Amino acid sequence: MPWLSLLLVLPVLGALIIFCTPREQDKTVKAVALLIGILETVISLGLYFSYDFHKAGLQFIEEYNWITTLNIKYFLGVDGLSLPMVVLTTFIFLCAVLASWGMSHRVKEYFFLIMIMETAVLGVFTSLDLFLFFLFWELELIPMYLLIGIWGSARREYAAMKFIIYTMTGSAFLLAGFLAMYFLAPERTFDITQLAKAGFAPGVQSLLFVLIFLGFAVKLPVFPFHTWLPDAHVEAPAPVSMILAGVLLKMGGYGLIRINVGLLPEGVKAYIPLLATLAIINVLYGAYVALGQKDLKTMIAMSSVSHMGFVLLPVAAMTPLALNGAVLEMFAHGTVSALLFFCVGLIYERAHTREIKALEGGLAACVPKIAVAFIIGGLASLGLPGMSQFIAEFLVFLGSFPVLRLPTVLGTTGIVFTAGYILWAIKRIFYGPLNPKWAHLKDMQHSYEYLPVVILVGLTVLIGFYPALITNWSDSSLLAMLR
Repeated sequence: MPWLSLLLVLPVLGALIIFCTPREQDKTVKAVALLIGILETVISLGLYFSYDFHKAGLQFIEEYNWITTLNIKYFLGVDGLSLPMVVLTTFIFLCAVLASWGMSHRVKEYFFLIMIMETAVLGVFTSLDLFLFFLFWELELIPMYLLIGIWGSARREYAAMKFIIYTMTGSAFLLAGFLAMYFLAPERTFDITQLAKAGFAPGVQSLLFVLIFLGFAVKLPVFPFHTWLPDAHVEAPAPVSMILAGVLLKMGGYGLIRINVGLLPEGVKAYIPLLATLAIINVLYGAYVALGQKDLKTMIAMSSVSHMGFVLLPVAAMTPLALNGAVLEMFAHGTVSALLFFCVGLIYERAHTREIKALEGGLAACVPKIAVAFIIGGLASLGLPGMSQFIAEFLVFLGSFPVLRLPTVLGTTGIVFTAGYILWAIKRIFYGPLNPKWAHLKDMQHSYEYLPVVILVGLTVLIGFYPALITNWSDSSLLAMLR
């Protein structure tokens, strides 16, 4: 059974059904999207539990000749690096569909774009041919542009245009790097498994590394290519922010590990000081800027910039333990950031503001369940032991310190800033005497509000107590990649 192809086809099938559904049948559209989300999650979990993590290598491979004259293949497969990202993607999209249940504006088009984007993201994580990888990478851009530009807030056109300009520019560098790799390989191919054996000269790897790194650095995002992210998050609807922070940023981190580290190790070594410096700037600058934000969504967006520094630092360190921490960090941050953005969306629906100062006044008294969900997400984000991001960042520090001592020590100070802005926001918004103007706010009431919280909190706590659910799968693949 071609399970990976089924993962890619099902959302497209859902999009076609939604396209053919009469515009006024909103409930049918939502039901189709939810059914597809559930099926995708079940299939990804089936792949996860069927995967033999004792074997280092690709599994569930599907390989067919596609454009034979250019040696381009339809080549899919997963290993311990990509499979956790596939599982994360299906969970985040399922939660985003549930979070969108109250959507009433152009429902048909909205869920059509969500379905197309799920196929694109899963295609990036499962493609083993760079041409196919790039097609899926580009396919994701237009749905996200439209989701921000049509369903966003007041400055949605500006945020959508900024997103597309930055990401398309990054894609141009990425395409240049892929084409250069294709023409410089001993045998012209886009096959990642063959390119890993190409043995490019160190100087060639250094040049290829720069081109490909710039493409992934925009998506991660790495300072100074990060400025599109706060605008995109602030203007996007909460479910779209969940997807953006939960999985789209991880495409950049996955690409850095899969392609830069996996195919161009000498190129990575040539830029270790620069990569380590950029990682620490991400961690400290992102956390420091988050500390001064007035908008709750912008604060969480800048926290994502900070936490993605913990993905870049292991790339500079290039140790199996640190890269294991990076994979775990991507999964953990995906669930935690999605939870925080969902909670902000719930608050905004009720209070119609995201300004921290305006929300001051003991909201925990009137929306205690939302408060508990946000506090759990906040504590996980600052690295509370027992939560997923604690063990992820611990592995990053433990694996990076022997190689990059000063950057690792500096990186640990980012936790202090994170604790500062998270705890300060929680205190100001949820504690203290209840502000009378918020006394009318209602707490979570519907199943489509409870279920995303249950799923995301459950994953955060489960991975926090048993990180081997991710690291057992990623460890053998990363060891094989670094040999």
